[in-house]
Amino acid sequence: MESDVIVVGGGVVGLTTAVTLAERGLRVRVWSREEVTATTSAVAGALWWPYRIEPEEAAGAWALVSLRVYGELAADPERTGVRWVAGVHADTVLDGLGSWARQVPGLRQLAPEEVPGPYEVGLAARLPLIDMPIHLAWLRGRFEAAGGVFERRTVTGFAEAAAGARVVVDCTGAAARELVPDPGLRPVRGQLVLVENPGIEEWFTSADGGSRATTYFFPQPGRLILGGTAEEDDERTEPDPATAAAIVARCARVRPEIAEARVLGHRVGLRPARVGGVRIEAVPLPGGGRLVHHYGHGGAGVTVAWGCAERAAELAEA
Repeated sequence: MESDVIVVGGGVVGLTTAVTLAERGLRVRVWSREEVTATTSAVAGALWWPYRIEPEEAAGAWALVSLRVYGELAADPERTGVRWVAGVHADTVLDGLGSWARQVPGLRQLAPEEVPGPYEVGLAARLPLIDMPIHLAWLRGRFEAAGGVFERRTVTGFAEAAAGARVVVDCTGAAARELVPDPGLRPVRGQLVLVENPGIEEWFTSADGGSRATTYFFPQPGRLILGGTAEEDDERTEPDPATAAAIVARCARVRPEIAEARVLGHRVGLRPARVGGVRIEAVPLPGGGRLVHHYGHGGAGVTVAWGCAERAAELAEA
């Protein structure tokens, strides 16, 4: 198949970009090392919120584009995996957020007595919560319905893709550290615990951007996801039992019934953070082609996916 664009990377950023390009009428292939449900994106929680991502102003604009799209997708949650769910961001003050927050409907500062657990400040919100295995499979189906082709393929450089298309979009996440190479990419380890849901219907977060330990839980169909960690430059991919126990204990301080919930499994993902923030930039390829770098989304790839995809598609079509 002749292609206009090859997108390298099959996570949420790569698939969303591929959908955007294919629905603009381009012939697109995705090359992914793993099946979509085995990517780092599949491990994500995944609540819409601009968390651990820079540059702040651009990320806020990208996030708002994505918020509008997820709002539409939430009309069909069983197919898309996207639902509107209410919850609380503890240790968060509305006035301390970026300008993007003024455009998010329904954000409300809570009185101290309304904040759950051992917290004194909090923000109530109703936000998109995405069931990532379902959503990634849906994205792949939407991409293929638009004429795209998904291929399992491991690349060691971009020259191979450049031989098959005049435009290559680099959505390789943490792997860009070696492929580009970009020494500014830093893994941020996130560990999760999956438990049976004891009846919790709202999400909760308390996350200090400078802390290695965070506290959150997200009710997903068939499970409650507990987190978490934000361990910079930690590349361990095996779950740590002591970390898992600490995660459960922190979540149980907010909802005590979590302490007795049966554990279903453990997950670890490496967030692709980057010094200087997200990189969306086009560089020339030999022979007149173009390589569009699109990586470094840290802990908010899901949150900014559709907004970033629009920008990357503009560069790909330029």
